[in-house]
Amino acid sequence: MKNKVISIEEAISYIKEGMSIMIGGFMACGTPEKLMDALVKKGVGSLTIIGNDAGWPDKGIGKLITNKQVKKIIASHVGLNPEVGKQMNSGELEAELVPQGTLAERIRAGGNGLGGILTPTGVGTIVEEGKQKIEVDGKIYLLEKPLKADVALVGASIADKQGNLYFNKATRNFNPLIATAADLVIVGAEKIVEVGEIDPNNVMTPGLFVDYIVEV
Repeated sequence: MKNKVISIEEAISYIKEGMSIMIGGFMACGTPEKLMDALVKKGVGSLTIIGNDAGWPDKGIGKLITNKQVKKIIASHVGLNPEVGKQMNSGELEAELVPQGTLAERIRAGGNGLGGILTPTGVGTIVEEGKQKIEVDGKIYLLEKPLKADVALVGASIADKQGNLYFNKATRNFNPLIATAADLVIVGAEKIVEVGEIDPNNVMTPGLFVDYIVEV
């Protein structure tokens, strides 16, 4: 069996200039912070980041934005991080704001190989600009296209050595979704255990989705 447990240096080596990266977390809860720190240290830039939010200036995704490594962020809100507004106004950062439920379902669609989702959210607002409208049974929906990424950085509470994952409480958030929707999935786990030590009923992401694990 493939050895999925690697060093944090090797994990970050897979991330290259200009890549798209999905990052788990909700207001930095469940974000693999040590992977963020290593990515900041590496300094790789022109990244497209997909996540629930922009974190805080010194936490989560916000660390990458503060360090000016991000060219575009796709998120549901960015208000906790004033650095986003500054960089948007200066033309350094593009932000695509997506309603939170729509963002989750677009990622789910990407992970499940779907062509997109139909949602009434945003009809009649600026959200619909440039999007295809489809009528179903007399109701108008927006076609929202799937989201995928080159790499997903997942934060897990416990991982076994084959990548089966458990997320404690609110850290679950976007992490299981993004683990299905990227070409390469890297997990930052608070604890790594032997295969079989996680009760199968508690496995929230199966190891088949995970490429590499780092203990953080």
